Amino acid sequence: MDWLSPENVVAVGTALLGIVASVVMVWYERRVPRRKRIGYRVQMDSPIGGNTRSGRPNRRIGVFDEMEGMADATLVLLRIENDGSLSIGRDDYTSPGPHGLTAVFTDRTVRGVSVTQPIDVDHLTDHFAPDRGFGYEGSTLRIPRVPLNHGDHFKLLVLLTGGDVGREIRLNGGINGGEVHANRSATPDDTPPVFSRAARIITVVLTACVLVLAGIVVFRDDNPPPVGCERGSLTVTGSTAFAPVVREAAQKYEHDCEGSSITVDPHGSTAGVRELTTAGARSAKASPPLIALSDGPKPEGLPQLRENRVAVSVFALVVDDDVPLTNLTLTDVRRLYAGQITNWKQLGGPDLEVHLVSRDANSGTRQVFQRRVLARNEIANSSVDCVHQDDPSAPVIRCELDSTDQVLAQVARLPGAVGYSELNLATRAPGLRVLDIDGDPPSADAIEHGTSTYPYREIEYAYTYGRPPADSLVSSFLTYLTRGSGQDVIRTHGHIPCWTPEGMTLCGGPQP
Repeated sequence: MDWLSPENVVAVGTALLGIVASVVMVWYERRVPRRKRIGYRVQMDSPIGGNTRSGRPNRRIGVFDEMEGMADATLVLLRIENDGSLSIGRDDYTSPGPHGLTAVFTDRTVRGVSVTQPIDVDHLTDHFAPDRGFGYEGSTLRIPRVPLNHGDHFKLLVLLTGGDVGREIRLNGGINGGEVHANRSATPDDTPPVFSRAARIITVVLTACVLVLAGIVVFRDDNPPPVGCERGSLTVTGSTAFAPVVREAAQKYEHDCEGSSITVDPHGSTAGVRELTTAGARSAKASPPLIALSDGPKPEGLPQLRENRVAVSVFALVVDDDVPLTNLTLTDVRRLYAGQITNWKQLGGPDLEVHLVSRDANSGTRQVFQRRVLARNEIANSSVDCVHQDDPSAPVIRCELDSTDQVLAQVARLPGAVGYSELNLATRAPGLRVLDIDGDPPSADAIEHGTSTYPYREIEYAYTYGRPPADSLVSSFLTYLTRGSGQDVIRTHGHIPCWTPEGMTLCGGPQP
């Protein structure tokens, strides 16, 4: 049976044991009466004179040798405690006299007594007075009716003569609805256990079961595959900026869904949309196994492409480390890319020529930049290698590259260079500085929480040719990416998933 796994067996056993333990404890509480108990124990019984009655010398102290009748003196420390579950009042003692208990020291005579603990609890020490029955005679010590809350105790240090240590010491007396009994302790101030032996055993067993269950859950790697796993092959093309997200999500899907193969082959948003359109028109099936990712919406006039809004991506302007600027106004950015700024000193920077490192015309990152920031197209390309000016009439050197990685690498090694990129890739690239626009830093968190008006951002779209079948790998992977575990991958790479409450607002409501 599928449910008969080790963790399920341990979980059911733990639950049953917990139920049985609870029933037993309820029964115990109802059937076993709660009792009043006074326990006593001898914590010390030592000779203090020079000799014992046996004639053997006492080598411990010997300070009482010259006092009359103290050659065989002994000291006893007697601890009396309320170790029951209920408090004990004065009227609970059953002794007929004013005192409550009687301590009898066999064959020895009480010569003195002192209350040693607790010395700071007035409601206990006030009871040790002769008019409360406190006193001694012969081998008997009378102990007053001391009220004791649960856990309270006191100690009596008794000076004795006339007998050997170790002789029997009894505490006589009675308690209404309870008992007086002797305790044993390995160390002077051990306290009785709070829980019974049965309760401790049940606790240990339950704890062991929980630890075993936790170990199985933590160390076993048998997570069920995502709902809707499908077999087959799929290609994802389009945006190079969003490619790292899709690569990681594809690897996770392939790991979780046996029999699936997903190839990520990005060439730019425009090229990806064009490839999907061509493949769909040639495909004998209604929807080919191809997804095109685009930074921003598809061009007009392609009604056969069905959109899926995946995430909000944030982009950034970057300069090489030789340009110490951290912020540009939107006006300065537009002047820069219109060729009106040819040297960084015109913007308060160093005396370095401006090199505009841009993406090619297929790039969605470039199209977002032109649409969201420049509100116009960039000036014409004037350089092949981004270093030498091929068009002498151009106001500034500008080159175009095929991918985001190429742009970041070129800006990092070219003094005076400026370019643009997806934010997460830009922040991880060495030798670069990310710029704010109008004092607003590129921040996915700030945009998600509505505290930023940073302009360089766009929705990431995933396009299919028509509606893919519900049982296809295309449909399954899109669901995984947008509403399944892929959302965690999207966040890890610094994007905002469209299917979160905040993301739905920013994405304008993802399409089904």
